[in-house]
This record gives sequence, structure tokens and C-alpha cells, in this order.
Amino acid sequence: MFYRLMKMIVAPLLRIFFRPWMEGAENIPEEGAAIIASNHLSFSDSFFLPALMKRRVTFIAKAEYFNTPGVKGKLTAAFFKGVGQLPVDRSGVRGAGEAAIRSAVAVIERGELFGVYPEGTRSPDGKLYRGKVGGLARVALATGAPVIPVAMIDTEKVQPPGQVVPNFGIRPGIRIGRPLDFSRYQGMENDRFILRSVTDEVMYEIMRLSGQEYVDIYATAAKRQIADDKKRTDADRKAAQKAEQAALKAEKAEAEKAAAEQAAAEQAAAEQAEAEKAAAGQAGPEAARQQKADDEKDSGQA
Repeated sequence: MFYRLMKMIVAPLLRIFFRPWMEGAENIPEEGAAIIASNHLSFSDSFFLPALMKRRVTFIAKAEYFNTPGVKGKLTAAFFKGVGQLPVDRSGVRGAGEAAIRSAVAVIERGELFGVYPEGTRSPDGKLYRGKVGGLARVALATGAPVIPVAMIDTEKVQPPGQVVPNFGIRPGIRIGRPLDFSRYQGMENDRFILRSVTDEVMYEIMRLSGQEYVDIYATAAKRQIADDKKRTDADRKAAQKAEQAALKAEKAEAEKAAAEQAAAEQAAAEQAEAEKAAAGQAGPEAARQQKADDEKDSGQA
């Protein structure tokens, strides 16, 4: 029901407002099982990829998305059901991985399309990161299903990480590659070297389709590094602002001190000038009396 509503309502709206394009649609089989392995640039990938695919694609999602209480929780659950997400309890790392693999195998055994983001999380900066060993490769080798590499194009421009309202006027796209056959490795799903080889081959095809810069570290590690760099940058900026404020405060104090000293000097000079003026005023009459006395004396002697 939710999936039909998504195809009937959400998909047409996306086509009207964003006019998304698709290349390589012929590489998706009309029937039969396959694994869709895509890069992950934006939350909007979960809209565009299911909407443009003719067949339903089932992805794995955290069980919390489906059982959160309240109105928001119900809307979130409805959305993820509508776009073909399958709830999996991820409590416990190993248990979560095994549960996801069992769910994926069940989808494949029903002859359906199973979708996976090999990077494990959204790219923090638009680059393509190392694929995680385990889910993708193990499901492919356990079931023999072909892996179809998919590249999401410009979806991070439609909805950058952390942005809720999408940007209009940008045409995102999907580029679908030819199916990859790993039947030569079937039965070797417990060999970690084989799993890494399969995963790397898929990631190389995604890189070729998307044109992204490849970084040979996990996206989760890149996110931590970016967050740490931001913290350091913020700390450096705050330290610089604090130092600048301290310098301005010291400069202001120095200016105020200089102004006070100048005012004091001017006050002292004014007071001295006033004293000299007063002294000169007192000395004038005395000098006149002395002169008169001297004149009278000189006149008597004469």
C-alpha cells in the first residue's frame, strides 16, 4: 500500500519539480533477483532511486525508523515503508550484520531487487569512500545474484547534508552500470580477502559511473575527521577572537593611560602658568614702590 502510494504520488511530484534523468535503465532486469549497489550522497537518494526504478528495491533500515512513537514516528515509518525499506534490529554489531544479511538473502530468494549502500553511510563531502566488507559481498556470494552498480548524480546538491528543504532548479540523475557476475567466487563468502576483492570491484565501477574522487578510508572515519577538524577550527577561531579582544582591550587601556597622562601634563602646565601669572601680578606694585623710593632718595641727595 505505502509503496503504491509512493509511486502514485511522490514519484510524479519528483519528476515535475526536479526532472531527474536516468541512464542505463536497460541494465535492470525486468524480473529475477539482483543487488543494487549505489553510492550515497544525500538523504534524497532514498526518494529518487526508488521513484525512478520501475521495480521495487528493498533496502535495509534501522528498526528505530519503524517503531518510534508519536506522530513524527508514524510518518517516518510510513515514509520508509513507502520507499521499500526493511526494518532490521541493529542492536549489537555482529547480530545486526547477521540480521541484515538474512533479510537481504530472503529478498533475493523471493526474486526481488535488494538495494545496498556499500559505504554504509552518506558521504560527508561528495567523495566516494571505501566500501564496507560484509553485507554486499556476502549476500552476492551466498545467493549468486548479480550486482548492479548505480551512481547517484548531484543529489547532494538537491539536498546537502543537514539541509531539510531541498534546492529546486537542479536536475539529479541516476547512472546504472552493467551487472557484475561474481559466481566464480560462490561459496567463498567467509573468505575476507575475497569479500574485499568483490567489494573493491563494485566500488571501482561506482566510481567510474559517478566520476567521484575515491578516498580509501571508510566514510564513518571521514565524518569523524571532518568533525574533529571543525572542532579544532572552531577552537582556533575562538582563540583568535579572544586574543584579538585582549589586544584591543590592551590597546584601549594604553590609549586611555596616554590620554590621562597628557591631560595631567596639560593640567600641571596650566596650573604653573597660572601661578607664574599670579606671582607676576604681585611683583608689579612692589617694584613700582621700590622705584618711587629710589627716586625720592636720589632727589634728596641731590
